[in-house]
Amino acid sequence: MSAQGARRALIFGVSGQDGALLARLLLAKGYEVFGASRDAEIQPFANLQRLGIRDKVKRESVSLADFRSVLQAITRVRADEIYNLAGQSSVGLSFDQPVETFDSISVATLNLLEAIRFHDSAIRLYNACSSECFGNTPEPADENTPMRPRSPYAVAKAAAFWQVANYREGYRLYCASGILFNHDSPLRPERFVVRKSALAARRIAGGSNEKLELGKLSVVRDWGWAPEYVEAMWRMLQQPSAEDFVIATGKSCSLEHVVAEIFNQCGLDWRQHVTHNPAFSRPTDLAESRANPHRAAEILGWRANLCMPAIVQRMLNQDLA
Repeated sequence: MSAQGARRALIFGVSGQDGALLARLLLAKGYEVFGASRDAEIQPFANLQRLGIRDKVKRESVSLADFRSVLQAITRVRADEIYNLAGQSSVGLSFDQPVETFDSISVATLNLLEAIRFHDSAIRLYNACSSECFGNTPEPADENTPMRPRSPYAVAKAAAFWQVANYREGYRLYCASGILFNHDSPLRPERFVVRKSALAARRIAGGSNEKLELGKLSVVRDWGWAPEYVEAMWRMLQQPSAEDFVIATGKSCSLEHVVAEIFNQCGLDWRQHVTHNPAFSRPTDLAESRANPHRAAEILGWRANLCMPAIVQRMLNQDLA
């Protein structure tokens, strides 16, 4: 801890949606927050700026691909908690960049675990896992559901998940993975479908003649609100012992339903403005992704408050509350 007694947190991936929202949450809880980026000197940290906390987060230049760089950062910061939210985050892009995806997720996580083991095994580590690891789940997935990854991204996340489990059991580190289902906010990059659809619908409602091109509208997902999900991350590291948790709303619906709601809230009929583009369909797209977050409610006391269509309303209003 720092001389003032504030708890210290180091966030890898602080420039992304989840990293920025988590930084805001931890600052509100009185933490001294450090954010890691490959080159903190030139990174604009636009999400931190948008949340009004850019100058409150101490920034560190770290390459997760370089073990020595990770070890040096951990030694400098002396964090009580580390949150690993970094890595290539697009399922679609992972098919074009499988090696980069695996290195940025799985190898990076291994470097982080080893650095903690060498430097200070008392550090608590949160690792961001993904519902993509489960593959198709027509029956709601929980913490005991077998993983059947169907994309390079999911394979990398599954490997990192089992690395964390191995270090927890084999080296007695306090490390846990949050298996998060889809969660959005206006901080999402535009390539993510809910954000992409919301921005397009607003432009069309404002007079644009464009068409929104999407892949399969029949896919079913559990859609959540990202500002709530970072609270679950923090709660996971406050438990007496480390455990993995499924974090989701427990309610799923099709992408068509979400898109229809977005355009409806803009006073539009989506069928007049949306076209199918096969290029946006992944080679092995998941048909259904359903979740059972009961254990998070039981152990962490965490439940998602926002579901569709409330999430759509906030996305359209650019509401980050």
